[in-house]
Amino acid sequence: MVVRQLILHLQYSSHMPTYGMGQAAELLGVSPDTVRRWTDAGRLPTLRTRGGHRRINGAALADFAASQAAGHLPSAIVSESARNRFTGLVTRVVRDTVMAQVEIQAGPFRVVSLLSREAADELGLAPGVLAVASVKATNVVVELPAQRETERSGQER
Repeated sequence: MVVRQLILHLQYSSHMPTYGMGQAAELLGVSPDTVRRWTDAGRLPTLRTRGGHRRINGAALADFAASQAAGHLPSAIVSESARNRFTGLVTRVVRDTVMAQVEIQAGPFRVVSLLSREAADELGLAPGVLAVASVKATNVVVELPAQRETERSGQER
């Protein structure tokens, strides 16, 4: 288990956000107990904080969320407001010199947005980052949810 944690630590940047069991459960649309069972079974790798708490690397959680949603067919939408917000994990960011394509896995839904590279860079969008896709008509606006500074850095104080 120590070797797996070391490999995970080397694979993902230390600047990548991490998520607690409850946060991961909310993002995946399951209970915290389900997330604990997945981590205990090795399906979802964790890191230990200095205090012994298990944290899930954002990029690993994004990969897991995308794999869980593969093949899921959403139910039909009967009615929908003009403005919808989808909170999820960034699973992919493709940048060129002017634009960026951002993919967000929000539960079973994959949301793709095109925005300026400058905006994507300023938001720090990368796989594993928690983001909110706001959909209005044909436009998707990507923003970061309000959070405490310790959650943003992914480190304990």
